[in-house]
Amino acid sequence: MAESLKIASQGQGLPLVFIHGWGLNSAVWQPCIEQLKADFEVITVDLPGFATNSSHCLAEYSLIEIATAIQQAIGKPAVYIGWSLGGLVASQIATSFKEQVLGLVTVASSPQFVERENWPGIKENVLAMFHQQLAKDTTKTINNFLKIQAMGSPHIRQDIKKIRDLVMQYELPSQQVLDDSLKLLETSDVTEDISNITQPFLRLYGKLDGLVPKQVIPVIDDIAPNSQSYIFEQASHAPFISHQAEFISELKNWLIEYIPNVH
Repeated sequence: MAESLKIASQGQGLPLVFIHGWGLNSAVWQPCIEQLKADFEVITVDLPGFATNSSHCLAEYSLIEIATAIQQAIGKPAVYIGWSLGGLVASQIATSFKEQVLGLVTVASSPQFVERENWPGIKENVLAMFHQQLAKDTTKTINNFLKIQAMGSPHIRQDIKKIRDLVMQYELPSQQVLDDSLKLLETSDVTEDISNITQPFLRLYGKLDGLVPKQVIPVIDDIAPNSQSYIFEQASHAPFISHQAEFISELKNWLIEYIPNVH
């Protein structure tokens, strides 16, 4: 039997599982953990091939394989909170393992990231450029990606520095893992899945996000009419970094209102 993914847990109470985005790792959630661990069990997990799970290999680097590995490592019902690529993974867990998901929160995420007809998203040539850059210089590619994530934020330099300082506590993933996980962003489409989500479902967005444009929000409203959405007016792609107090407040308020037995 394959070795389980490593997870980290702090605090007690309702389990909240945080899943990071492309190119980064679970350390990006540390500021949130400090704010939440007094009231909840906060669980973080690195995607296969990243940080504490750098040696964890999958038979196939696919959304369902990753979702299965994470759900098995958690091993109990929880609220799943996924940022960017992590939102795709969390959505897959919510639809594939319904009884294990008490609620779903996606942060600066989209059921499909690439721009299509009638679907605002990232232009294909931008992702192609990242693939090309990865082949030449992994570190430079991640640094460029950090800049895009914070673009539009009123305190862009502080945001980039904060994210970089957090995630650089660990070595970067291999070029192969970064390439494989970038392909997930390019090819994954869980649009049909999210229309069938029956658990409480919150979607959080940054109005200034350059990777998940605000124009996609009403489109997803129609696809998932039972979900709630909230837009951080001055935030870009990482509202939990740039607008931490507002992020924690909105998350807690939603958990109290929609998840049973949360006080």
